[in-house]
Amino acid sequence: VQLQASGGGLVQAGGCLRLSCTASGSIRRITDMGWYRQAPGKQRESVATITSGGSANYADSVKGRFTISRDNTKNTVYLQMNSLKPEDTGVYYCTAKIHRTGEYYDPTAYWGQGTQVTVSS
Repeated sequence: VQLQASGGGLVQAGGCLRLSCTASGSIRRITDMGWYRQAPGKQRESVATITSGGSANYADSVKGRFTISRDNTKNTVYLQMNSLKPEDTGVYYCTAKIHRTGEYYDPTAYWGQGTQVTVSS
């Protein structure tokens, strides 16, 4: 199983970006999906998560600016980031809890490779 993230880049403050992350491999079922970020010198933090049914949770710092969504038919999770601020700069990682083919117990958490988001002031 692999997670491939894309969509990062350099943007000015106030701008927007859309991140995508697609899971591939021998997947039976994906439960929670989400995005984390890590700024230089800081710990990785949760940005947004979404259940298989579409219930979303957000970090307080991004509420009202970011929107997480998913397409279960494509095993893909998205993060629409609007009104970006310099403090949103960091490496963004996608994650998904996945049951591989033949697995029926606790899902395994997989991580993407990270995509850089840089917001200039």
